Amino acid sequence: MKRGWMNAGGVAGLALLLAVSSAGAASRKDSIDRLAAKYTELKQFNGALLVADDKGIILKKGYGQANFEWQLPVTPDTKFRIGSVTKQFTAALILKLVEEGKVGLEDPITKHLPDYRQDTGSRITVTHLLNHTSGIPSYTSRPDFGEKVSRNPYKVADFVKQFASGDLEFEPGSKYAYNNSGYFLLGTIIEKVTGKTYAQVLRERIFEPLGMKNTGYDVSETLLAKRASGYERNPDGFVNAAYLDMGLPYAAGSMYSTVEDLYLWDRALYGDKVLPAALKQKMFTPGLGDYGFGWNLEPTQLDDGKTKVATTSHGGGINGFSAFLIRVPEKKEVIIVLSNVGRGVRARSLAAGVLSVLHGVTPQTPLKPIGEVVWESLAKGTATDAITRYKAVKVKNPTEYFFGPGELNSVGYRLMQGGRLPEAIEIFKFNVELFPQDGNVHDSLGEAYLAHGDKVQAVTSYRRSLELDPTNTNAEKVLKQLEQPAAK
Repeated sequence: MKRGWMNAGGVAGLALLLAVSSAGAASRKDSIDRLAAKYTELKQFNGALLVADDKGIILKKGYGQANFEWQLPVTPDTKFRIGSVTKQFTAALILKLVEEGKVGLEDPITKHLPDYRQDTGSRITVTHLLNHTSGIPSYTSRPDFGEKVSRNPYKVADFVKQFASGDLEFEPGSKYAYNNSGYFLLGTIIEKVTGKTYAQVLRERIFEPLGMKNTGYDVSETLLAKRASGYERNPDGFVNAAYLDMGLPYAAGSMYSTVEDLYLWDRALYGDKVLPAALKQKMFTPGLGDYGFGWNLEPTQLDDGKTKVATTSHGGGINGFSAFLIRVPEKKEVIIVLSNVGRGVRARSLAAGVLSVLHGVTPQTPLKPIGEVVWESLAKGTATDAITRYKAVKVKNPTEYFFGPGELNSVGYRLMQGGRLPEAIEIFKFNVELFPQDGNVHDSLGEAYLAHGDKVQAVTSYRRSLELDPTNTNAEKVLKQLEQPAAK
């Protein structure tokens, strides 16, 4: 075959096209890098970032510290806890068992967990667990979970009996309510059906076949090379995250990984190495709440405030860590954000900004957190002084600071932790004035009132929260407890 068919003009034209394409890719990479660096400078991101499209990796880089106390930098192979990003792996394992005929999506869970309570378990299917429509109370929504449960080790069967077998909050299949208990039960089903531990099945069925050598089920006492330490950002700086027994997140959130390994996972989802096409379609079919099996399937709005892109995504938040993975299957784009700071970072906002860059939209510049200004005022004065300062900054520097509802909420909870309940209530009340349609800020105010012993005001706040957000099962549960008639 004759191959010398290009003339000199054709060669020159191709060279110019490649040069322009290369310059465009470099420009995108620089824009993404500057954006992530700005988030890091403002303490709104600390971790690793990987961005790729159909041609391969655009950027792979660490930002900030893997350990603040030793000043060890984050690198692309730093290992982070990924929280609820674990759920997509649990869903994939269940679908593999469906493929083998060992589990049916419409099986009642008591078929595989015969010791589970029959009155509710016989009405709950595997699908209900996968897409958060089971009605089982989520154990992480318990008011005492963080204080009384999260640090203690439990055997899987004991934990299911004590914390994942509550009375149903609604009829299975009738509502969507994000639920960690459901995915804990899916892990239990995987163990029952395979006769192996959840961690072992993960390793044998997914990690080893895909070459994910830096991913696993996290065990606190194991010496793990390049494991990031976990932190939280309070209004007055970074602090070490509270201890969490990693057996409790289990199949709902106990994995660790790297941005590099999650990129391998993303690419594998385009072939049939993970699942055949028919089962992948089930995984990525939206149910109630636009949730599939381990994936959020609602479109993502870019930073221009109007353009929406069809995406599949999932976030993860666990003591000291946050994660966000977002994919655009049509263009084989993926953005993987892993952080070793839990509360106080904006992983989703960073991902949305990066996605905007990929789609030719100017990303929003991250802003200074107003919560830090308010906290500084509280250190020197009263809640009234802090609110006055907030208002002044908003008038004088409206484009320089981030004024989202989470900023004052963070301050309010910090005050509660310090036993300054009256001031916390004032801050939460002000937040409600600013964001009257946000169900979460009403919930936070209700929590502060309840801690202060004011049940009447707590009921009012929780009721309003539930009106604005009918999926708030925590408010629903607290209201039932507060409104039940006193025993005679």
